[in-house]
Amino acid sequence: MMRYAIDGSIKPKRHSNYDVVIVGAGIAGLYSALNLSPSLKCCVFAKETIDISNSWLAQGGIAAVTAPDDDPELHFKDTLVAGAGLCDEAAVHVLVDEGPMDIRKLIEMNVPFDLTESGELDLTREGGHHKNRILHAGGDATGRETVKTLAYIASQRENIIFRDNTFFVDILTDEKGVSGLLVKDDDGEYETVATRHLVLCTGGIGQVFETSTNPAVATGDGLAAAIRAGAELRGMEFIQFHPTGLWSPDRESRAFLISESVRGEGGLLKNSKGERFMVGKHELAELAPRDIVARGIYNEMKKSGESHVFIDITSQPEEELARRFPTIYNECLRRGINISRDCIPVCPVHHYMMGGVKTDLYARTAVHGLYACGETASTGVHGANRLASNSMLECLVFGRRAAEDINRSFSPALSSSEELWPALPVRPALNIDFKALRERMQHIMSKYCFVVRTKDGLETARREMRDILDMLSSGFSSAREYDEDLSLAIISVSIIDAALARTESIGAHYRES
Repeated sequence: MMRYAIDGSIKPKRHSNYDVVIVGAGIAGLYSALNLSPSLKCCVFAKETIDISNSWLAQGGIAAVTAPDDDPELHFKDTLVAGAGLCDEAAVHVLVDEGPMDIRKLIEMNVPFDLTESGELDLTREGGHHKNRILHAGGDATGRETVKTLAYIASQRENIIFRDNTFFVDILTDEKGVSGLLVKDDDGEYETVATRHLVLCTGGIGQVFETSTNPAVATGDGLAAAIRAGAELRGMEFIQFHPTGLWSPDRESRAFLISESVRGEGGLLKNSKGERFMVGKHELAELAPRDIVARGIYNEMKKSGESHVFIDITSQPEEELARRFPTIYNECLRRGINISRDCIPVCPVHHYMMGGVKTDLYARTAVHGLYACGETASTGVHGANRLASNSMLECLVFGRRAAEDINRSFSPALSSSEELWPALPVRPALNIDFKALRERMQHIMSKYCFVVRTKDGLETARREMRDILDMLSSGFSSAREYDEDLSLAIISVSIIDAALARTESIGAHYRES
């Protein structure tokens, strides 16, 4: 694989220098920035704006032990069960033991968590949890409310600079590890950025698949750049397909998510005949881990030949549904579905990646000076399947730990842009339809690497995706679409290779052959 996405035709026009660079302005990136020493000059780059991220869209909540009848050991056990035995137990202990401290910090920061009438945290339950331990804000707008609060506080810090609408292209390295990065602005102008401490919080890979709950910007740029820079990967075969994306007769750029909380609050899965089909499939029925529910729906759809099933939460009063799920209630209403009277049509959609860049307990990767947090990282806490609402807690705990490690081990950046720049050959110009190419890649991945996989299908996908990657690597284009398609091809090949290597079915990775 080529080392850089760019070629020798690129001449950066600007240069900047920061003590720490964080790529991604979701919860992991913002919380990491807020835990850095005030003496360190930090720049947070966002691909677009802070309201376009998986964190902003997160509905479910944050799982953490805050109730008197709960215990970190119970949270630990639930996480291991969901992870199907492949969790890193040390990482899970860090998550569940330190998570409550980070929740207390969020409360001190005035994140507006929902409260009961008596003023206590309004804790709910989601799939795989045996205790009510999910904190939420704004009903089903936890991500948005948390990001808004953290972003406001970060904007008041003199050492933190925000730069929106900046595309992250490549990680620059030398014999000491990370030396900087290459970014590109909206006008297509390149800039070298010197730093010895780079934290990747670039989110998910939703555009790998035809239908995803991720925003359109989720092309895995940080993950692909880390792969090119030599970072180790872990668990790339473990893709979480959310069981209940809102079904639409038309393809949408982003699938609307019907949060697991709806089932946690009494929503029942039914087929078109009104029959429940998860009873007897798992002791928790509708609240089983997501991979089991996703396969249950997939098999029910295959059996019936229909494109979706339904969630029935009509047992709950309309006033309560509108209060608890304002985003879901209003979006469904906009589409002609009153969830207090109508069943909600749903189907599995891509949602979350459990694998990613392998990190240690302080979010460090195999490349010195490179850290990864959030969905970009594989901290080991999710194993083969993510427990509901552990992802935002993971962002907090390991985002803070990355900052703590940087505070302890800070090294100044190089001062000269010439020292950063690699000598590269010029590749032939590519003149292809990048939109059509992306749709082709998405079709391949959605057909052969979805909820249920087969050996023949994966091998077909590998041949086709490797041909595409070879074609993209043989030339170059300065168009943003080239960079994104290259990232998607690199990530897709990594997913397929991992899925072929793991012949047994476990967690979210399920093979029929």
